[in-house]
Amino acid sequence: MTEDEVRDLAKNILHFIDDKDVKAGVGQLTSFNQLGFKGVQDKPDGWYLPKNVNDVAIILETKNSSIDVSKQNCVDELHKNIKIALTKYKKVIGILYNGEDVVVYKNLEQIKTVNTLQNKEYYLSLFKENKIDKQQIYNLTKKINDSLHFQFGIKNLYHRMIFTACALVAERYGAQLSKIKGMDYPTFHTTIHSTLAKSLLDAKKQNQKLDILLEVYSEIKMNSTENQEAIDNFIDNIVEISDSINSDFWNGEDVMAIFFNEFNRYKGKTESGQVFTPDHITSFMYRLIDVDKDDVILDAACGSGSFLVKAMCNMIKEAGGVKTHKASDIKQKQLYGIEFDRQIYALACANMLIHKDGKTNLEQLDTRTETACEWIKDKPITKVLMNPPFENKYGCIEIVTNVLNNVKAGTICAFILPDKKLEKVGNKGKNLLKKHTLKKIIKLSEKTFFEGVTTSVFVFEAGKPQNNEEIFACYIEEDGLETVKNQGRQDIKDKWKTIEDYWIDIIKKQSGHDTIQWLKPSENLSYQMPKAEFKIYEEDFTKTVMDYMMFEQGIDVKELKDRLIDKVLYSSDIQAMDNTISINLKTRED
Repeated sequence: MTEDEVRDLAKNILHFIDDKDVKAGVGQLTSFNQLGFKGVQDKPDGWYLPKNVNDVAIILETKNSSIDVSKQNCVDELHKNIKIALTKYKKVIGILYNGEDVVVYKNLEQIKTVNTLQNKEYYLSLFKENKIDKQQIYNLTKKINDSLHFQFGIKNLYHRMIFTACALVAERYGAQLSKIKGMDYPTFHTTIHSTLAKSLLDAKKQNQKLDILLEVYSEIKMNSTENQEAIDNFIDNIVEISDSINSDFWNGEDVMAIFFNEFNRYKGKTESGQVFTPDHITSFMYRLIDVDKDDVILDAACGSGSFLVKAMCNMIKEAGGVKTHKASDIKQKQLYGIEFDRQIYALACANMLIHKDGKTNLEQLDTRTETACEWIKDKPITKVLMNPPFENKYGCIEIVTNVLNNVKAGTICAFILPDKKLEKVGNKGKNLLKKHTLKKIIKLSEKTFFEGVTTSVFVFEAGKPQNNEEIFACYIEEDGLETVKNQGRQDIKDKWKTIEDYWIDIIKKQSGHDTIQWLKPSENLSYQMPKAEFKIYEEDFTKTVMDYMMFEQGIDVKELKDRLIDKVLYSSDIQAMDNTISINLKTRED
């Protein structure tokens, strides 16, 4: 493309259009002087200059497609124009673009961004800092839980979670609950229901089973609905959490995981066998199997939807933000989930809706059935992220097997399973390797799950037999999280990001750490904890020799020990002085 063509393309993508608060455009004829920088005759190729100089400005420099925009002369030209903009603005984004490649500067520092040009909203957001107060969300969730449990009398865990989730969805889709404060419970309940119903109209064209969310909400019964103060406090807490989730700062934390942590803090496992996946593990597994914005993700035992929410948020971020066309494709076409339990399915639907996905591809199916297998086979899945129920009675291995057997050959699939699961299911574990390759076993910190079960991430490549290929294994012994009273394990010191980066690098290189093992599939299908080194001390040697000598002389060692203890305890002069106890054996006078 010529530079003119590149410039026109950039204008359409960036959407540089003048309005009453911004001077914006592209071209070769407009000087900085004409844009309000007195006496400066240099001419940018594109500009976005808000009237409020505290806002973010954008400067564009274009080149034809044959020019490498990373070359120093191109960078120098952009730097010159950024410096001009910095005489008036404190926050300037500089963009170099040749129709294919993009180089971005934040003031005068190059930063890593997505590798395709995005709408201006994406670049304006680069100066925003993460200000989400997760601790406050935990505190608000505790207040909601206590209120629903004790003031409204909802004893059922799922019902408390679903009621809260439905209120969040309603607020997300315009219920404006704050406007009905002071009104009675029927008005409050009906407002949430009617907003839910409206928000699902379009989504139900794609998935009729979303009606289950409305059904489950309607089934929730309150023991007490007369406490107006409790209703108003609930509304205030929901609105505050909703503001955080819907802000640009939220980064895909699973709302249901936070709820579950609080609502059921003393019981980590649901009646249906689900173990809710910690947020830092969903982040790790996303990177472990190199998910990107073009992948199509399946979680065939999706629980509250934590893997799908994390994938959605990360993929949209990589695509340039929620305002891009790609973001719509990701939400509508690239996330698929199956959940069997009806109430958990309702939670998953609510969770996806809370996170701005109104057309979620979730199905209420049993992954152990042929119907689910056909459903999976029909989808263009490229990556699988899962934490299936661990117990045999819920069909853990059957679920894993059906997923591997029905995705396309070459699909990379990551499952969280108990460490020894593949070895304890007999031939079922070994039979998997006749059709599929177990590539990696990453043992997770033994503190990851409160339930006491120790787990690993098992990474398979579907449709390719193992053929005795060795398995890479390693052990992430510490994850940096700490237990917060009544709130579970949290990354309160922000250690996980560094730990995650470190381990992703180790696993990619497959070298550089003492815990690394290469396992022969004919021998082991789990990470092998090193056995403690055998050590012998002088005391051990002396004891063994003395025991043998007494045995040779017919002395009963136990009887001798008992007599010696009696002699010391009952025939001694015992004195205590300061912190010292003295035992003096008495000699018998003849």
